[in-house]
Formats: sequence, C-alpha cells, structure tokens
Amino acid sequence: MVKPLLIEIGVEELPAIPFLKELPTIEKQWLDILENNALACAFEFYYTPRRLVLWHEAFPTEQGAREEEFFGAPLSVALKDGAPTPAALGFAKKCGVAFSEIATAMKDGKEVLYYKRTIAAQSSKPLLKEMIEQFIKGLNFGKSMRWGFLEESFIRPIRWFGCMLGDEHVSFSLFGVESTPFSYPHRTISYEPFAYMFAGDYFERLAQRGVVLYPCRREEIILNAFKAIEAKEGVSIEIDTDLLAEVVAITEYPTALIGSFEERFLRLPPEVIITSMKENQRYFPVFKEGKLTNRFIVVSNAISDDYDLIVRGNEKVLRARLSDALFFLDNDLKKGLCYEGLKDITYLDGLGSLMDKTEREKTIALYLSKQYEEQLLAQHSRLNAQSLHALMEKSVLYAKSDLLSEMVYEFTELQGLMGYYYAKEAGEDELFALALKEQYLPNSEESALPSTLFSAIVALAYKLDSLIALFSINKIPTGNKDPYALRRAVNGIVKIVLEQGIAFDISKDLKALSQGYKAFDFALLESFFLERMYQFFDVNPSIIAAVISSGERDIVRLSLKIKALAHIVQDDGFKEMFSTFKRVANIIKNMKTDEALSVNKALFENAYEHALFDAFDAVNAQSYETFEAHLDALFALKPHIDAFFDNVMVNAENLELRANRQNLIASIYTAFKSIADIKEITL
Repeated sequence: MVKPLLIEIGVEELPAIPFLKELPTIEKQWLDILENNALACAFEFYYTPRRLVLWHEAFPTEQGAREEEFFGAPLSVALKDGAPTPAALGFAKKCGVAFSEIATAMKDGKEVLYYKRTIAAQSSKPLLKEMIEQFIKGLNFGKSMRWGFLEESFIRPIRWFGCMLGDEHVSFSLFGVESTPFSYPHRTISYEPFAYMFAGDYFERLAQRGVVLYPCRREEIILNAFKAIEAKEGVSIEIDTDLLAEVVAITEYPTALIGSFEERFLRLPPEVIITSMKENQRYFPVFKEGKLTNRFIVVSNAISDDYDLIVRGNEKVLRARLSDALFFLDNDLKKGLCYEGLKDITYLDGLGSLMDKTEREKTIALYLSKQYEEQLLAQHSRLNAQSLHALMEKSVLYAKSDLLSEMVYEFTELQGLMGYYYAKEAGEDELFALALKEQYLPNSEESALPSTLFSAIVALAYKLDSLIALFSINKIPTGNKDPYALRRAVNGIVKIVLEQGIAFDISKDLKALSQGYKAFDFALLESFFLERMYQFFDVNPSIIAAVISSGERDIVRLSLKIKALAHIVQDDGFKEMFSTFKRVANIIKNMKTDEALSVNKALFENAYEHALFDAFDAVNAQSYETFEAHLDALFALKPHIDAFFDNVMVNAENLELRANRQNLIASIYTAFKSIADIKEITL
C-alpha cells in the first residue's frame, strides 16, 4: 500500500552559496536513505530560503520482507584450535545471535563466517524520524551553527517540522522541535502558522500565502519579468546564471524591479560597477546598445503595494557603494601604478615577497620573449628587439602593482583588470596595459585566453613561476589535494602554448627555467606536467602514453601526434591492422633500438625481404605535412610486413641473418617511435 508523504524542514533563511554548492547531492542523499530502508520510491525535492521539502506522491506504508546478509572474518582467523576467537564472537554479537547460529560461506575464494536473517515486513511510519534525522545530519554545507541549548548543529536554526503521511500527521521531536501539521506563510503575509489537513493540501495553502515553492517556477517568474522590462524599457539585462540561481534560492515570492543610479558613476570601469552590483547587492546590470547603463535590476522577495519604496532603498545602498568605489578610483589615479610596495607583501614562506615573485617572473618572461622574439616582432613591427624586451620587462614588473591599489583591496577579483585601466589612464603602451589585464588568463575551464603572444608570455611567466617555485619548496599536489591550483596552472600553460602555436619543450625549457630556483627533483616536475596530458586530451590513455614514450616533449608536437594517432586508432579496421604492428613491437622488445640499426641488402635471401625494405625505404624518402599522413604511410606497410612474417624466418640460426632481419623490423618500429611507441597502445 502507498500514501502521499510530505516532509517539510523549516529553517531560518539559508545562505544561498553554501546551499547551492550542496544542492546537487541532496536528492542523492535522500534516495540512499530510502533505499537503505527498503522504501525506494519516486520523490521530488523543493526549496525556498526558509524550507526544504521532500514530496512523495506514492510512499510505501511498509517495508517489504527482506533478507539481510552478513559476512565476517575468514575461518582461519575466526577459529583457533576449534574455538571462536574474539573476532568471531564480535561478529556474532553484531548479528545479534549466539555464535552457534553462525554459518560459513565462500567469498573471494575464502571460507568466511556468514549469517543470513529474514526481516519481516514492518510499518514505515516509525522509521521516518530516524530517516529525517539522518538526512539532516548528512547534509554538508561547509559550516554549521548551534542554537539554544542543543548539542546538534545545522547551517541555520531549525524552527519547524512537518510530516504528513496521507492525512495522518507523523509526530516526532528532532533538534528540540516537535513536528506539527503547520507551516508558515511568506513573512510579508504573516508570522503566524497555518494548518494543513493532508499532504496534498499543503501545496495549495502555501501558494495562497505568498510562497512559490518550486524553484523552477520562481526562475520562470524572474525571467519573464526580465523580458517584460527589456521590452518596455528598450534595454537588455545581463543574466549571470550563478547569480540567477542565487536569487532563486533567496526568494519565496520574486518580483523584478528596475532602479537607477547617477550617471556620474559611469566614469567607473564597467567591471567595478557590475562587481559591486553582483557581489554586494545581487543586482543584475542593464545594457543598452551594448553599453552599460546607469540602471540595474533588483529581485525583491517582498510582497508590497508600493515597490517604489523598495527601489529607492536599493538605489540608496548602491549609491553609497559606488561613491566609495569612485573615491578609491580617484585616489588610485592620483598615486599611479607603483610596484615598490610589493616587497612588503609576503608571497609564501620560503618564496619571499611578491616582489621576489615578480623578479622571478621577469626572468622567465625575458627567457620566453627572446625565444619567441621572431614571432613577437612579426606581430608588433613597430617594436625592435631592444624595445620589445624592455617593454616585456616593464610589463612583468608592474603586473602585480594594482594589488597595492585601494580598488583591488576592496574588490580583489578585479586584480589585473584595474592595472589595465590605470595603465590606460596613464597613457601607457596598449601592449603593456593589455598584458596587465590578461596576466591571470586562463583562470577557469571556460576562461578566455590571452589575446596576444605578448600577453601570453606574461601569463606564462606567472604560471610557470608558481609551478616551479612551489615544487622547489616541496609544495607538490598529492591525491585530490591541490591547494595552490598547480594542476590548473599546467592546464593553463598547455592551453596558452597550443593557442599561440609556440614551441615549448616540457623537458628542455622547464629545466632551463628551473636553474634559478632552489635545487629540487626535476623528474617530479616533469612527471607532474606529463600526467596532466592524460586529463587534457579526451582520448584512449594508451595513445597519450605511446606519444609520451616516444620521447616527444614539445607541447604543440605532442598535441598533434596524439590527435593524429587517436584519429587513426578510431578507424574500424585499425584493430586488425594493429595486430601486425604489435608483432613488430614484440619481436624487437629485447633489442636496443636507440643504437644505429644497420640493414645489409646483400644478406637478403628472398623477394619478401627486398619488398619490405624497398617499401619502407620509399616511406622514409617522403616528406609529410602532417603526422597523420606519416602514420598512414607507415601503417600502409602492413601487407609487406605480413608477407615478410609469413615467408621469412626472422630468428634464423645464422646470427648474421637474424641480426639483419631484426634490424629491418626494428627500423620500422623506430620510424613509428619517432611519433609514438606502438608497443604502448592497448585496444
């Protein structure tokens, strides 16, 4: 038999961001609890800032009869001289029976203690209290608090519980709160509870009292209101999906309102205004013809006959924040960019100050700018080599200078960006200003990349120093822990190098750059860098291993080889073709293929040897525009190799013949290995 089940957990207003981080796991947690209690059924989860609601249209009123199995220690551990050991007695106690009732069973090839019991069907109603408590305590919002005299904690104080199974109220007490068939309306409507008579009745009565329970419906209301405002005002509203989710989470009855601020604040960089709106007030910026306007959208949670008062209140708050920002801007512009103060800011213990980091980045940037000098001068013909390197040095020295500004002190997420605006205001070179703006890119998976090679070098210097410096003081990521985001730094380096198409050798260049740091095990750094290739390319991992085993360390060439090999491996006929080349790899597995391989045609005894040699020689004589074309040509040797294996005894008794034939096969393997080590490929 089934009945509707409604569970409502009433709380003080939930903080949106911690709640939204936990949201993806909430339904899974309740489903696990249902399954563990043999009560699995369909349900829906709804939320507002003041309530968490679990709704089951058809909840089992009793658990079905079921069997429960217990496996214990191996018999060799459970018995000693025929008598049960403490481990065996503990197992029996866990099962709730005497040891004489314990049987044995085979598990993983071993005879172990075993007990099976049948659990009779029982009502689900008495289980609900424990299930709800387990659910609440299983939620992890990062921080929790205690209230009153309770020992228990939660992200916010729990103020009421409701639990209705059909038309029957389920009574229990948790967190010092008695469950009741009451809920609470929107605060604007009333602070008094209202009763509901059965589970389905709850939804209608809640809606009548100003609460839009369904988050998808609240989002729909907000977006429809945005469209109406855009049509009426002739503007466009920038919809930040994270901000939208946050606003949905903090409202029970959303109303979108448009407000404004004085045009004088538009002198601020748009990012400052938008950041102040979003971070401090959860406002949505308004644009017209692609430009930020002096208007904003606030989503109110109030129910009112006069929303003008709410708009004016929000305008007053925003005016104060923008006034502060304008004050910071003017002060910063008076001071100008200066990096001297960086020496007073500690970067990390063992790595000195931010000024020390800047000096290290300068060394890296100058190394790279000289390495890519030709490409840089081609892109920026107005510069000569001397002015190019001088501008690069200046860019890195000033890159972190806006960390000393009042604006970045207030809005840390604007670091780099404010340096860009201050540099432009000071009439600095556009390359210099842009490098300051783009120095941290990419800073996320979806982030843009530096737009010029000049900016890319500044960004690479930042990431490369962070990577090498932290390895030099043994701050190496372990397991899932990566407190300094070094894996992200490597991903950023790879993305920049591939985007710019520049030569960067993971071994040679990293080793050269590491010379200026405290000595450390460079092999660990190279290995860490190469490990990221497996996460960066979405292909069969053995393909990446094959290319890495070839000895290739140039990032662009690595990428091209991986993509070329992956494309060929995906071909339907590759598996059959590959068996031939796996045999090639097996034949030479004990040979030293790094040494010179001499093949003497005079020792050939039949046409199959000549045919394979001539075909391979023709492949080597060609030049190839792509690695894929080269691989195609090598794989096209399959018929000649098959014929050779069918008609030639490679391991001939004559040692000279044997060596000659092995060298011919090894030469083909070595040609493959210039792109990828075929013995590493698994299908």
